[in-house]
Amino acid sequence: MLTEVSFALDLFTACSGVVAGAMGGMLGLGGGVFLVPVLVQALGVPMPQAVAVSLTTVIATSNAISGSMAGRQYINLRLGFLLELLTAAGGLLGSLVAVYVSSRALMITFSVVMVLMSALTFVRRAHRNNLPESADPGEWGGRFIDEVSGEAVVYRVTRMPLALVTSFVAGVLSTLLGLGGGVVKVPVLNAWCGVPMRVVSATSAFMIGVTATSGALVYSGRGLLLPVLAASAVLGVRVGSIAGLRLGRTLSPARLKTILAVVLLAVAALMVSRLP
Repeated sequence: MLTEVSFALDLFTACSGVVAGAMGGMLGLGGGVFLVPVLVQALGVPMPQAVAVSLTTVIATSNAISGSMAGRQYINLRLGFLLELLTAAGGLLGSLVAVYVSSRALMITFSVVMVLMSALTFVRRAHRNNLPESADPGEWGGRFIDEVSGEAVVYRVTRMPLALVTSFVAGVLSTLLGLGGGVVKVPVLNAWCGVPMRVVSATSAFMIGVTATSGALVYSGRGLLLPVLAASAVLGVRVGSIAGLRLGRTLSPARLKTILAVVLLAVAALMVSRLP
């Protein structure tokens, strides 16, 4: 277990946090999908401690995006609160069993999840969930103005049971792997549940903060959180989140999905190449 943090480790963690925050702000992933592999593989931080640090940055990313004007425009609060109930329950379960799972098993699980979500995202990159402007969005859907195209977008949430199960699984994986859960929810909700990319990214960013908080408290209570390292990562993530959010507003949904698929696959490859 790592007990001391050098200045070099602190600085590199902060720089990594900037990149992680940019990805989180742009794609709604929370940043852990990038930060965990860097902390484990490049910086030699043990997996449980890397997850603990990552969860604190997920909270920071969520706060940055949810508090911004752009983020609030796309967030579906009604849907977010419903799905978060299941995600929080899964997050609690994940935090309770995390200390009993080996680092190797966590790394393999991480890689498999990344590959599956990358493939799903890429295959469905051209899919759009827009309905006619006069359509009824239903109980859980909504409307918004796309800042890139300027068109009014109407969407309806479908396959709600799948969305609920996915949210629970995302919660478990969130605290096991330090991902925030968005890496699972974003691809599935967009591909199969009718939620547009901009809405699912912003709503996911809103939800992941709640999920990560429960997991971070458990890790901290067990002495696995390094406060100095977490502070450096959070500072970097806050800066990166603002930049990522602005960049994401200028890109088309198809391009955002392509970037997401490439990022997930690259991270999976990095983790597999360094398996002990």
